[in-house]
Amino acid sequence: MTVDIDDTGGVPVARIKGEVDLKTSPRVRKALLDVLKKRDTLIVDLSNVDYIDSSGVASLVEAYQTARKAGGQVSLAAVSQPALRVLQLARLDQVLPIRDSIESASAEIAE
Repeated sequence: MTVDIDDTGGVPVARIKGEVDLKTSPRVRKALLDVLKKRDTLIVDLSNVDYIDSSGVASLVEAYQTARKAGGQVSLAAVSQPALRVLQLARLDQVLPIRDSIESASAEIAE
């Protein structure tokens, strides 16, 4: 599992690749919260997430809540089918902003 942060387009993008589970979710959590210490807005690219469990979902929710408290926003972009199924089962697709692409998430944040 890797998390790469791209901060060249004005809005930071965290690109997560691989499986996000109990073993790897602490790295995801740290990466997302580290960005949110400096910025109040973040796009999380989940297009290359093969698997996510409840600990990974908790990391996304914590990042979302942290950004909201700071007056910012976290959007999920290009969510893979396996990750989307988990979010839908937890009904978080109704809470977390989910966009089809990084571009649409970025455009929404810019408004």
